[in-house]
Amino acid sequence: MDSKKLGLVIKNQRKSLGLTQTDVALSCGVGMRFVSDLENGKSSCQIGKALLVMEAIGLKLAFDGN
Repeated sequence: MDSKKLGLVIKNQRKSLGLTQTDVALSCGVGMRFVSDLENGKSSCQIGKALLVMEAIGLKLAFDGN
């Protein structure tokens, strides 16, 4: 998975929950711009913050060992 695909997954999940980018940013303690950059696949987004956003919207990161 690349940063663009991850961003799309996050965006789709957020929208399916009826949340705005502002809602997610406020609940995670990150800026709205960060959420926007993350959803747009900006490759330099901080992984720790990305994981906070994913957790807040019910996504879990899994590894398949490959």
